This record gives sequence, C-alpha cells and structure tokens, in this order.
Amino acid sequence: MTILIAFHQSHYRDFKAYYCEQVLKSWRAEFPGLVSYTRFVEYIPSALVPLIMYLRTCCLGHCTGISFIDSTSLDVCLNQRIHTHKVFAGLAKRGKTSTGWFFGFKLHLVVNDRGEILSFCITPGNVDDRKPVSRLVKNLFGKLFGDKGYISQPLAQALRELFDVQLITKLRGNMKNQLMTMTDRILLRRRAIIETIIDQLKNISQIEHSRHRSITNFFVNVLCGLIAYCRRPSKPSLGLDNCLPLPA
Repeated sequence: MTILIAFHQSHYRDFKAYYCEQVLKSWRAEFPGLVSYTRFVEYIPSALVPLIMYLRTCCLGHCTGISFIDSTSLDVCLNQRIHTHKVFAGLAKRGKTSTGWFFGFKLHLVVNDRGEILSFCITPGNVDDRKPVSRLVKNLFGKLFGDKGYISQPLAQALRELFDVQLITKLRGNMKNQLMTMTDRILLRRRAIIETIIDQLKNISQIEHSRHRSITNFFVNVLCGLIAYCRRPSKPSLGLDNCLPLPA
C-alpha cells in the first residue's frame, strides 16, 4: 500500500519505471522483502480492500457546514477505441460532460472549504450527477454548493427534509431569479475550489489513464490517487478558518 500510494506522490508517470528505478534501487532498506516488478503487479489486487478501509477511516475530512459537490469523467480509452475496448465491457458507459463525450466512469466528489474530501463514489459514465447525491450527503450538514447540473427542486427538497442540507446552485438562463444571501452568492462563486481539487487529482495524483488491463487495478489506482491527495500537507482552501463565523 505504501509503495502504491507513494507512486501517486512522485513525479513518475509510469509505474514500471517508478518501481524499477526508485523502489528496487533506493528503497531496499525500507522494504527488505521486495519482489520483482511482475510479482508485485500480481499482488496489487490484494490491496483493494485495505485501501478502501484506510481511505474511509483515516483520510477523509470533517464537515464544516460548507460543502461543494461536483463530478468528473474518468476515461478508460480514447473515443476512437470504444468498439474495440474489452477490459471494462459491461461496466464503462458513454457519458457527456461540459468538455464533450467520453467512455468510462464518473467520480463524484464532495469537499469542504478546507479542500478536504468528505465523500466520494464512482459510477458508470452515463449516470446523472444528481442520482448519487443522497448517498454522498448522509453525514453532512449545512450548505451544499453545486453547478447547474444539480438543479432539481425535488432533490433540494429531499435533502432539506432528510438530511437538513441546503442545496444551492447557479440558475439557468431560462429560470426565474431567486433571492439569495450575499454570503451564499460569494461562496457559490468560490465553487472553483473543487475544480482545482479535481485538476490536482488528475494531473498530480494521476487517477486517470487509459492503460488499465484489470478492473481491480483501475479501482486501486483511483483509491491510491485519492489517498495521495488526502495525505498532502497543503490543499486548496478558502481560508475561512481565519475569518469571522458565517451567519447560519
């Protein structure tokens, strides 16, 4: 687990090069029982359940009353190779985001104003962003800020009644204006914090690539990337801890 997580904290982009050049040559003293690269790859699926438990129990943050929700695509292959792709047959689906069509999965994230991940889930690419929201906010309270993809009056009402969570989103051009406090308006503009987190997860923690040869290894890769982000000493933050308490 340590070796897998450290890969997502390193500058390497290829796991084989990382294992052969960094682990086998420099970390012999820390890991006396190192095996060959081929044997190590065979051991990777056995780390899936421990990684899930470690992420759930030791890495997730705490709700502060201000949360942000969004989703991002996890492509498993190029669009030109959809018909020949077989590794995720029956699991990965075609989906569409603001950047276009893709084939793969969606990662749904909820973060707080300190940049800590509060909850997450992975769904096929064709699942509506609003569908897993009820599962993601079970342990939250306060206000939840999302983009226009989460606009739904029934969903907002259900969250308020079941979980005491207020869903706040931007309005579409054809919708009537609604009264909103200045605090909510400012925080809605700062929703870009979750976009920054997603960018770091993809470009620094490397949760997305198209070289997977195993379904289990795909989930291990995503989990290790999330853990690597959670273990970072500094994260994107709104800096509200140094401000006066916001009105309820």
